[in-house]
Amino acid sequence: RSKDMSGMFNDCKSLTNIKLNSFNTYKVTNMSNMFHDCISLKNIDLSTFDTKNVTNMSNMFSGCKKLNNIDLSTFDTKNVIDMSSMFSSCGLVTIDLSSLDTKNVNDMSSMFSHCDELTKINLSHFETQNIIDMSNMFSGCWRLTTIDLSSFNTENTTNMSHMFSSCKNIENINLSSFHTKNVNDMSNMFN
Repeated sequence: RSKDMSGMFNDCKSLTNIKLNSFNTYKVTNMSNMFHDCISLKNIDLSTFDTKNVTNMSNMFSGCKKLNNIDLSTFDTKNVIDMSSMFSSCGLVTIDLSSLDTKNVNDMSSMFSHCDELTKINLSHFETQNIIDMSNMFSGCWRLTTIDLSSFNTENTTNMSHMFSSCKNIENINLSSFHTKNVNDMSNMFN
């Protein structure tokens, strides 16, 4: 059984549906780029995935422009360190992230960047005390009108550059919990 599923379906541009019920993933540590640029993918059932040993989910769904909804309720992400660009350039309209355990994640750069169909997002369950890089996290999410990050712990974050760039319709943003004493790059944070 492989520990590495990175790029497994990368660039499968004609793939519209996929069933992975028979996959045994309990030893897998790397799922980065797994469905990257599957631009026609509309449906994916990940309910049987065992992700408890996965450390890397970077770019996992990036570029899935037709993917409007995804159920991550069975994902165990307690060991994930890298979620950078996990959903970047996806077609997601809303996304339920309440089941994700993020306490060990240190990289969320570009996690939702250019999700230009995304209208709302709830990150109140996110534990962010170990995140170092939040650069470009929401850049290009131009449909978002409000973001509540009041639960975010940013004491260890060093990079917030372009975090909200091109979020041109944001009317309300709550950053009341932000600590920026260790941040060394806030360039174009709201540009």
